[in-house]
Amino acid sequence: MSSDRTRSAILAAAERLYADRGFGDVTLRDIVAEANVNLAAVNYHFGSKDELIAELFVTRSLATNRERLNELKLAEEQGGGRAPIDAILHALVSPTLRGCLGPDREGSTAARFMIRASIESVPPIRRIKNREVDHLRKFIAAMRRSLPGRDDAELYWGLHFALAMSHHTIREKERLTKLSEGQCDLNDVDAIVDRVVSVSVMALTAGEAPAKKAPARSAIPQGRLTRQDL
Repeated sequence: MSSDRTRSAILAAAERLYADRGFGDVTLRDIVAEANVNLAAVNYHFGSKDELIAELFVTRSLATNRERLNELKLAEEQGGGRAPIDAILHALVSPTLRGCLGPDREGSTAARFMIRASIESVPPIRRIKNREVDHLRKFIAAMRRSLPGRDDAELYWGLHFALAMSHHTIREKERLTKLSEGQCDLNDVDAIVDRVVSVSVMALTAGEAPAKKAPARSAIPQGRLTRQDL
C-alpha cells in the first residue's frame, strides 16, 4: 500500500470507529486493525492519537468554514457590501446544521463524527476550537456593518448564542423529538435553520434590555443590632 493510501486508510478507519464508538473507547490498535496497517504507520503519519483526532476534526471543520465564508461573501455581494443580519446568521449556522441533520446526511460517517466531536469535548478538539477563531471574526465584522452602532459585546454574544443553538440542536435532537412527542420535525432542516436564525435576529435587534434595578435593601433600624437584624 502506498504512503498516501495508507494515510487515507488510517483516516477513514479512525473516522468510522470514532463516529461509532466515541473517542475514549477506540485505541490505536483498534484503528490499525480496521485499516489493515501496522502501528508504526500511525506513528509515522500522525505521531499520536491526539494528532489523528485533530487531523480529522480540522479536515471536516475546514470544509464547513469554507462553506460558511462562501455564503457570507455571496450575501455581502448581494447587499452591496452590507448584508442583512439574517443573511449573515444564516451563513453562520446553515452549513453546520445541514451537515449534521436530515435523513440524507445524519447517517453519514462525516456527520456522525462531527456530532461525536460536539458531544465529547476531548482536549485536541478543544484546543483547535479555542485557537481557530479567525473565520468567526469575519462574521463579527459583517455583523458590525449590518448593525452599525451596536455594542461589540452584543454582537459577540449574538454570534455565540447562534452557534450554541445550532450545536445543542444537533446534540440533543433525540431528546427534543421525545420531549415534543414528534411535533418538532428534526428532518426539516430548512425550518430548523430558519428558526435558529429568527431567534438569533430577534435577540440582536429587539432593543436594549431594561436596566436592572438594584435589589431593595431592608433598612436597618438605628441602635443596637439584634440577631434578627443579621
